[in-house]
Amino acid sequence: MEMAKSGDSDQSISSSMYSVDSNDPESRLIDRSGLDPQEVAEIGRVMAALGKLREAEQLLTEASQRYMKLGHSDMRALHYLIVAWHSGTVVTPSAIAQHLRISTASITKLLDRLEEGGHIIREPHPTDRRALAISVTEETREAAMETVGRVQSKRFHAAARLSSQERLTVVKFLEDMTEQITLKHQAWAERTD
Repeated sequence: MEMAKSGDSDQSISSSMYSVDSNDPESRLIDRSGLDPQEVAEIGRVMAALGKLREAEQLLTEASQRYMKLGHSDMRALHYLIVAWHSGTVVTPSAIAQHLRISTASITKLLDRLEEGGHIIREPHPTDRRALAISVTEETREAAMETVGRVQSKRFHAAARLSSQERLTVVKFLEDMTEQITLKHQAWAERTD
């Protein structure tokens, strides 16, 4: 493979990050023999749009973590608690641990951090004397809703601008894409912890 000439811009690499031809020039991963170049280019544009969405989500996640001064799991736990609050659901530490896929020891540390930061309240469970009920504080809920939540809610408007048929097509595509990259039966991706 030839090296890029000096002076070639990093921009040309960045702009082709999601191009099938750039990632798999020898067709080792993707057989494109049945597709014409325009179809391959269209698929590349879809992949690039998904990449831009992931990048925007990552930037939003990083900004929200900086704003709230919290880590990724902390933010996911708070989001879970906010949704539970809206539905009137009592949340236990084990429910949060299950949602985050972390151990009971890890959830204890996470809840300690969130409580020390004034983000959650631990109270006796209303119906199970052996359990605790965890809820998000009003201040944290409002801060999250008026910042991160307000930006995230704009996704609704993008979906609302689609026709009913377009939404069904997008859902079908995203569900299929999710199934294609699910790590089922991928030994190299198995967790070791």
